[in-house]
Parts: sequence; structure tokens; C-alpha cells
Amino acid sequence: MNVILREDIAGVGRRGDIVTVADGHARNYLLPRGLALVASAGAIQQANSMRRARDLRETNDRAAAHTVAEALTARSFTVKAKAGNEGRLFGSVTTADIVSALTAQAGVTLDRKKIVAQPIRTTGSHTALVRLHADVECTIKLSVVAG
Repeated sequence: MNVILREDIAGVGRRGDIVTVADGHARNYLLPRGLALVASAGAIQQANSMRRARDLRETNDRAAAHTVAEALTARSFTVKAKAGNEGRLFGSVTTADIVSALTAQAGVTLDRKKIVAQPIRTTGSHTALVRLHADVECTIKLSVVAG
């Protein structure tokens, strides 16, 4: 059965795509939950407009992510943490601490799940990967100081 997806569904397709699925999957799962529409002539036109809107939104999101990535890679960020005499931290610097440092120092608000870093347990220079978009990643420089 040909259906038009109203939501992104893993393993099936993205919003606005016209896909062929098993009749039972469409009747028992996709259609009752409102995740898809039967692909009629009018619905296909609607799917095309949904796809154009999605492409435009993704282009804007990707451009904004590139702008943020350039701003983040251009500088180093300082994170203060309690540390002992030998540079070992009492606890660790987590992604939440990194997000608060980015917000305070660069004015960039991110979700902590977008930052990929192991917990930092020593003072000094470190790096962390930031996934801003599916196509845009950047590496930020962190300087952990005792404070």
C-alpha cells in the first residue's frame, strides 16, 4: 500500500515521503496512529508541499548550525571546577557544565545531549565534540581551571 508519512519513522522514511509498506502495517499501525495518510492524488500534492517545507527548514537549520559552529570553534572556553593540589578534580566536568560555560561565555544555548565528551577529571586543556545538526559537527576547546 502506498502511504504518505506524516512523521519521521525509523526504518520506513521521513515526513512527506511517499513509501510502499505492507497493507497490514499501514492498516494496523500507521493509519490508526495518524502517522501516515493513504496516497491519493490530493494527498500526493500535500506530500510535495510538506517535502518542500522540510527541505527549506533543513537548509535554514543547517545554515544556522554552521554559523554557531564557526562561533564555537573560534575561541576557547573556561570551565571552573573544584580541584586538588595535583590537578585532579573533586568529581568531574560533565556535559551540563560545558553547556553552562558555553551559555555564559558565548551566549549559545545548547542541549547537553548535543555534546559528546567523556567526563573530564583533570585540570588543563581538553576538547569536546558538539553535534549541532546531522551534517554539522565541531570541536570546542575547553580549559578546565581550579576554582
